[in-house]
Amino acid sequence: MEPGQDVTVRSTDGSTAVIGQVVALPQTTRWPSYSASAWGTPGEVCASAVNAVHMLVSVEKEKGRTLSIIPRETIAPAAGPGASVVISSTAGNGIFGAWAPPVGSKVSVIKGNTGERYALSPSDLPKKGDTLIITVQKLDHGYMAEIENRPGGRVTEWSKDGYHIIGRVIRPLAGTGRFEGTLFQKTGALRANHCGVMDFSSSQRGKIGGFQIIPWDHALLSKEMQGSWDMTQWMIIGPVDGKAMMGGTFPLFKGVLVSGPSEGELLWDVWSTYGRRSLILARRNGGPWEKFPEVSGRNDFALKDVTHLRIYFPFTDEPSI
Repeated sequence: MEPGQDVTVRSTDGSTAVIGQVVALPQTTRWPSYSASAWGTPGEVCASAVNAVHMLVSVEKEKGRTLSIIPRETIAPAAGPGASVVISSTAGNGIFGAWAPPVGSKVSVIKGNTGERYALSPSDLPKKGDTLIITVQKLDHGYMAEIENRPGGRVTEWSKDGYHIIGRVIRPLAGTGRFEGTLFQKTGALRANHCGVMDFSSSQRGKIGGFQIIPWDHALLSKEMQGSWDMTQWMIIGPVDGKAMMGGTFPLFKGVLVSGPSEGELLWDVWSTYGRRSLILARRNGGPWEKFPEVSGRNDFALKDVTHLRIYFPFTDEPSI
């Protein structure tokens, strides 16, 4: 937390890599933050995207208070003015790409004057001279999710133990929209994940276009998402029992998905570089699986023939036989 100092990542084998430098420090936090931030856990990452990492400081009056990390080259509206650590990494790279922390990663602060380590909280916000640490934990999860794009369609998680249904489609997907962060992500890759969204790019890097999959509670309870019931750029999914809250739950809205390496980024081995990304495939009119169709801008019916979606979960180990 010092302008001009390095932003580094450290692997479990002790190796390190520099992924940018600190450009500016936050002057405040953002409250109230976006609605779904309140479904996270204080002291953890509550959103991971190609153009921002948001950390939940606290929940006050049912509203989240957040602190963010953003790249110098772009603006992340959800961060709020003056409430971010600005770093020199480009959007879609470094902490916003290959080294992106999933939602639920622990956030702590080492005080520069004492060396003591604390969980991120309103009383222990990082200041100049402190060290901000995000710890990424390796969780046991399945290898993909499949979604039937129709009302009542199954949301199925596949793992080494077989499959189980984790949700149902309430409102299917039919179109694409102008979600600004997709400018920094390639077609068919995750643009952002937080407690209330999976945001995928349908456009090439450098163009804007994508769609979102959101839990029913975000669509129902968040004022900013009321339009999702009428517009085609959102798929709304719900729990199997039709009652439980789905926002902030593993594996779709916490703990797993990351944007992953952009072109040219390398992790510690070939399997990590290849596998640590969240990609999506599609079936059209019940046909074979294929790469996600490339669509830029708002097109309300560009995806009307997509009948199935498959989301691959990130992995870092060589697959076992």
